[in-house]
Amino acid sequence: MVEPAGAAHGYPGRLIVFEGLDGSGKSTQAALLGKWLAAQGYRVFATEWNSSELVSSVIRRGKKKGLLTPTTFSLLHATDFADRFERRILPPLRAGYLVVCDRYAFTAFVRDAARGCDPDWVRTIYSFAPRPDVVFYFRVPVGVTLRRKLASRQKINYYEAGMDLGLADEVEESYVRFQARLKKEYERIAADDRFTVVDSGRPVEEIQRTLRNYVRPMLQNFPTGAALTHDG
Repeated sequence: MVEPAGAAHGYPGRLIVFEGLDGSGKSTQAALLGKWLAAQGYRVFATEWNSSELVSSVIRRGKKKGLLTPTTFSLLHATDFADRFERRILPPLRAGYLVVCDRYAFTAFVRDAARGCDPDWVRTIYSFAPRPDVVFYFRVPVGVTLRRKLASRQKINYYEAGMDLGLADEVEESYVRFQARLKKEYERIAADDRFTVVDSGRPVEEIQRTLRNYVRPMLQNFPTGAALTHDG
C-alpha cells in the first residue's frame, strides 16, 4: 500500500482539503464550511487551485500555442503549486489558522496520472506538500459533471476536455472520457490517501451538516480569533 501523501505538517493550524471532479459540488461546500467556521469565531483562510503570478503567463502561452506535453504540464503546475503553498497555505497554517483548500496536491496526482505521467514520479515532485488533516473527496458520476457543465453555459476548454490526448474528436465526448480517467485515479488513491468520501448526490444542506459534524472533533480546544480574507 502507498503511504499517504507527505508527512504530517506539525503546525498549529488545521489543513482541510476538498477534492473531486469539476461539478462535484466541492467548491460550494468548501465555501459554505469556511463561512460557517468563521461565523463560529475561528480564524479561517480559504484558498483555491489558481495559477500564481510566477507561472500563470507561461502556462497560458503554452496552452495557447499547444506546446505543453504531459510532463511539461506536470512540472509547471508543480512549480505553480509550490509557489502557492509557500505564499498562501504555509503562512496561515503556521499562524494557527484553519486553512480550507479547494484542491490540493491530489489534484495534480490525479490529472498528471490521467495524462500518462508516472504516479510515483508525480508524488516525488510534490513531496514538499504535507499531509492534510482531512481530505473530503466528493464522489460524483461523470455524466452528472457534464450535465452541470453544460447547464452552467461555460465553454469546455481544450485541456479541460483532454483534447490534447486524442481521446475523441468531439469536445463533449473527449470531456467524458478524460473525466472518467480522472475519476478512476481519484478512486484509486482514495483509500491509500485516506480520503473521507462524500456522496455529492445528496442535498447541499445535508452534505454541509455532515461536514460540520466531521470537523467538530478536530476543533476541540482550538483557539478562535479574527479571520483572514479569501486569497481569491
